[in-house]
Amino acid sequence: MISSNTLSSVRSIVGEENYSDAQEDKIVHSYDGTPLLSVLPCAIVRPTTKEQISELVQLANKEKFAIVTRGAGTGLSGGSVPVEHCIVMVLSHWNTILEIDEENLTATVEPGVITSQLHTEVEKRGLFYPPDPGSMNICTNGGNVAENSGGLRGLKYGVTKNYVMGLEVVLPTGEIIFCGGKTVKDVAGYNLKDFFIGSEGTLGIFTKIILKLVPKPQTSKTMLVYFNNRRDAARTVSAIIANKIIPATLEYLDATTIKCVEEFTHIGLPTTIDALLLIEVDGHPAVVEEEAQRVVDVCKANNSSEIKIAQTEEEAIKLKTARRSAFSALARTKPTTILEDVTVPRSEVSAMLDFIEATAKKYNLLIGTFGHFGDGNLHPTCLTDERDTEEIHRVEKAYEEIFAESVRLGGTITGEHGTGLAKRKYLHLVTGDTSIEIMRALKKTLDPNSVLNPTKIFTL
Repeated sequence: MISSNTLSSVRSIVGEENYSDAQEDKIVHSYDGTPLLSVLPCAIVRPTTKEQISELVQLANKEKFAIVTRGAGTGLSGGSVPVEHCIVMVLSHWNTILEIDEENLTATVEPGVITSQLHTEVEKRGLFYPPDPGSMNICTNGGNVAENSGGLRGLKYGVTKNYVMGLEVVLPTGEIIFCGGKTVKDVAGYNLKDFFIGSEGTLGIFTKIILKLVPKPQTSKTMLVYFNNRRDAARTVSAIIANKIIPATLEYLDATTIKCVEEFTHIGLPTTIDALLLIEVDGHPAVVEEEAQRVVDVCKANNSSEIKIAQTEEEAIKLKTARRSAFSALARTKPTTILEDVTVPRSEVSAMLDFIEATAKKYNLLIGTFGHFGDGNLHPTCLTDERDTEEIHRVEKAYEEIFAESVRLGGTITGEHGTGLAKRKYLHLVTGDTSIEIMRALKKTLDPNSVLNPTKIFTL
């Protein structure tokens, strides 16, 4: 435990009003969005300046305690779950959009800005911030950068790292640096910015973020496409890409997920189909019309059973509800929902789906799969009950096999959720032992006393 004297020093840095060691607060901050993982912190702090953050980090080095940084706590790999002998540093109140620079097409934000709020503000000016994680209405930009979050628009627009231009970072030893900036080109020295993106709070604490914006697409067209055979859906995706069409959104729901979504939303989805695709094309009106028609033709050629095309923005939002509500709908089925993510090359998506289905049957589990079909990122979601220890053991065995198969097919164990605590024992499957040793060396160099989010991604 952290000594009472040390906790008094922590309290004096942030002020009484920004410190809590009440049991209720500890419980609330003992977990994130990852099931089956929970550790009580020693205290929760809400610093108000970067200087306070720096002081806390320096104190952690001196007194040998850990700091786990937290935004909204929506992570799905245990990245913001506390560790033993730690304080949780909450930055969700750092929620100011500092600047929207229309000349340079950038937004400068604090780490606690909610992702969808940034979307709203930049779109008022005809601009666009593409990354849109499934939790965009509650997740923060700092967490997005820490996890290198993806989203439904990842196929066409990329993920968070493609939009981070600059970072102000408090290092694990307390120094404050700024890397990157508003310039489009910059090759001066090592690209330190990219070391921090996706580092899951293990290498630094973000206090300011510069994000790239793009012009908002003039229009879009959204459609739901139904299939009686999921292999036809997989072939459709490959055919769309082969036709040189890159949709903004190309999402998939399997039969289990479709049934759950319809029971939850009552939006009129047929519950007898095997799969559906949510497809959206965007851009210049003439291009959108042409590409939408070509997508329809491809879908029909690959045995789609029905195509519903939104005629208004309201209808488009309704169609998107089918995908946006997938996780919430599945979570209603059983007490515990374990949402995983694996990514394979697009050519292997159908094989991966077959393997997931076979593995669910092998271990007698209920798994619903949805995901970003266009970039090969699938979310096999197990609906279970953590109180059933025998079933949870079967869940663990099933996911071990799913992760291994993803790697065998040329994929990875996580496409967007991160490694955190939940997947660190599988990291070597993707990277190999030598790469992990390089990561450990980098961590040791920047964080010699392992004060920032220790034990995440790998153990030292």
